[in-house]
Amino acid sequence: MDTDPEHADTTSRTTASAARATDPTTRDADLRTRFRATLLAAGTAPDVDPEPYADRLLTAWAEPQRRYHTTDHLADVLSHLDALTAHAADPAATELAAWFHDAVYRPDRSENEERSAVLAERALAELGVDPDRTAETARLVRLTVTHDPAPGDTNGEALCDADLAVLAGSPAAYAGYAAAVRAEYGFVPDEAFRTGRAAVLRQLLDLPRLFRTPYGAAHWEAPARRNLARELAALTTATGPAEPTDPKDQT
Repeated sequence: MDTDPEHADTTSRTTASAARATDPTTRDADLRTRFRATLLAAGTAPDVDPEPYADRLLTAWAEPQRRYHTTDHLADVLSHLDALTAHAADPAATELAAWFHDAVYRPDRSENEERSAVLAERALAELGVDPDRTAETARLVRLTVTHDPAPGDTNGEALCDADLAVLAGSPAAYAGYAAAVRAEYGFVPDEAFRTGRAAVLRQLLDLPRLFRTPYGAAHWEAPARRNLARELAALTTATGPAEPTDPKDQT
């Protein structure tokens, strides 16, 4: 990992942009390769075939009801984790949690994280990942309900920061994110969506810190707050896009 923060930040953002621009077939092939490598780092035996599990996960991330919580989001979270590897106590568990954190996703349901965690517990046990690491992966998946890791939870800090890094994108990228989330929640009437989103933005802006890792605090905190404040201002003048009512839908 590059030790220069500015270079690392540029690399992470470039990789994330490249993931979005890559042909889906190439992107998925790269993700399969990464999934296998992560499982090996997590202790899976070399003769275990991860392909059926990668197939199921990538199929889930490409479900038609998704507009933001897509394979591109998975690729971006993994890319952002590359900048945070040195922070996590167990990078393998943290990466596996990224793979599973929205593996089950229905915008009209509230139990997505729990169902995703249960899926992780079952799949990782079948793949031969040891029980402690499997349990840690599932714990991290469940943590994405609140994005509120306890002090010293470096794995949780890394995963939550990587998941929230979308808030720190360029104004154009942030607008694309907001539009994609709104599309996922097309069944919510505009006024209700707008009101709920404004409340969520205020909650986020009232937090003392959005990002818990030193890297996230240095590189993502300020642009994320600018984006959130800009969107809130647009919403309160009824000129900007509306967003969902559930804080989890920020990611």
